[in-house]
Amino acid sequence: MSTANLFQPLPDARHGEHFDDLLRRPGCRVERIVSHGQSSPADFWYDQDWDEWVVLLSGSAVLRLEPQADAIRLAPSDHLLIPRGVRHRVEATDPAGPTVWLAVHCGEPA
Repeated sequence: MSTANLFQPLPDARHGEHFDDLLRRPGCRVERIVSHGQSSPADFWYDQDWDEWVVLLSGSAVLRLEPQADAIRLAPSDHLLIPRGVRHRVEATDPAGPTVWLAVHCGEPA
């Protein structure tokens, strides 16, 4: 068994987000996401058939969930459950440095 660190090495995400699966089991996936100023494309919404729990480890982010009118601002250690079927998008991530997320996907098809 070996250990790993969520922050070392940290990929350079200035030219695109990085998605790394840290753990994959039937019905469950843990993913590290590294962003650096990215947002979802205009008119794009995630619409997943599984629950997703996200925690922001560093940086900052703004999410929008339908049908909520107000955006959700996330700071380090903030977390949120996005239930299956809830359309959501990333409106902004910190342009000044890396934003590191941990996402746990529950009930995801194999």
